[in-house]
Amino acid sequence: MEYRDYFRNEKFKDIRYDELMKKHTSFKVGGPADVLVIAKSEEEIINAIKICKDNNLPCFVMGNGSNLLVTDKGIRGVVIKINEGFDKVEVVEDTIRAQAGALLTVVSKVALRSSLAGMEFASGIPGTIGGAITMNAGAYGGEMKDIVRSVRVLSSGGQILDLNNDQMDFRYRNSIVKSDDLIVLSVDFKLAYGVFEEIETIINDLTYQRTSKQPLELPSGGSTFKRPEGYFAGKLIDDSGLRGLRHGDAQVSEKHCGFVVNRGNASYKEVMELIEMIQKTVRDNYGVQLEMEIKQVGEN
Repeated sequence: MEYRDYFRNEKFKDIRYDELMKKHTSFKVGGPADVLVIAKSEEEIINAIKICKDNNLPCFVMGNGSNLLVTDKGIRGVVIKINEGFDKVEVVEDTIRAQAGALLTVVSKVALRSSLAGMEFASGIPGTIGGAITMNAGAYGGEMKDIVRSVRVLSSGGQILDLNNDQMDFRYRNSIVKSDDLIVLSVDFKLAYGVFEEIETIINDLTYQRTSKQPLELPSGGSTFKRPEGYFAGKLIDDSGLRGLRHGDAQVSEKHCGFVVNRGNASYKEVMELIEMIQKTVRDNYGVQLEMEIKQVGEN
């Protein structure tokens, strides 16, 4: 049987076969997924996971693809995308409840409209709530762990659990979601009442910092490398003379050397070869091994 055959008699609002993943990642790179389920409800997420587990099908869960680099051959098996359609956001007093597919940028705007402070740092992070919780996303001195009250998750055994902040085991770019193979369903954020104009000023300032320094006008996977202890990846790359280095359609950003960008129709192969060039040069020059922050997925 082909992977798609296991889904033919199941009811999903949006299911696609042989779908190019370059359409679903911010890097605009990646070959086809055999089956792509764009989940619109908890029931669809649970059902898709159950089909995969019951039939030993390879399964990969993603958000909006802002931190993914998919191989040219694509992804074998099933991809469950949790983004549009599973993105409800509601405000109850000083708490915001958001489904996993909601974008951080959208939730931050909801917080601003409600004069709720604490989420300003996340206003420009280009990911979903689920992805942000999974990796304890952060920027400008703030992290998810600072504002999370509780997280509703689906366990690998099919149980729905509600975990408090302490139980989430938040660490640098990590959480219990990764280590225990959980799937984020929704999050309750504990914020604080503030002054609309003051919150707006902070968001505008952070937005300016981000747009003026980062190559947001070109496809990328965000910061390509983790910050090495005691250094800045972008500075090491720049000091190595690699600013603007191009390999095919993959390029070290001229605006911020910590980003590898897609100048047109870059392939996974081109991106990875450029990344390896960068790693080798920095290692040779400074003895520092740059680790990728972007997640690689798919068949090599």
